Amino acid sequence: MFKEFKKGVFAENPVLVLLLGLCPTLAISVKVVNAIGMGAAATFVLICSNVLVSAAGRFIPAKIRIPCYIVIIATFVTVVEMVMGAYTPELNEALGIFIPLIVVNCIILGRAEAFASRNGVVASALDGLGMGLGFTLVLTLIAFIREVTGSGTFLGIRLSGSFSPEGAVAPASVMIMAPGAFVVIALIIGAIQWRRAAKLKRPV
Repeated sequence: MFKEFKKGVFAENPVLVLLLGLCPTLAISVKVVNAIGMGAAATFVLICSNVLVSAAGRFIPAKIRIPCYIVIIATFVTVVEMVMGAYTPELNEALGIFIPLIVVNCIILGRAEAFASRNGVVASALDGLGMGLGFTLVLTLIAFIREVTGSGTFLGIRLSGSFSPEGAVAPASVMIMAPGAFVVIALIIGAIQWRRAAKLKRPV
């Protein structure tokens, strides 16, 4: 069972390996706090929707399974949006439209169709947890790089100029723009592929 959890973090990471969920990854990863909030919301929806799809999948007619999955996902997204609006209004406002758009996030719908509908409840829950954690870790890593290099801050604490006697160093503002997100993701994926290629070339 543990392999179902582990694969989402490493072998089948939704962003770096499956290349899913890139739209929120590019848009949200400007600040670490936004990335953590988005990752937590997506993880909650992933786990809950996977469990419900797995438990109720046998009762859903094949011809309308996708609309039914979307209704299930939308229900949990609504719960997340209402809770965030009540307890973390600033974060909810910062994430904006990307919280409701979790409904059509291809990671969540893809796991419901490809895994949860064909496996047991426990395995589906672990799959959702692993995929959600993998998504959150990558999102946070990208946001950390972009926030530090683009804004010169980390969780609201200004870092630029801390080690410079001349004063604050101007951050690279391109890193908090769309091109910066593409550059960071490309470098991370490139590093992973280089490491895999090096392992394959290594003599046994």
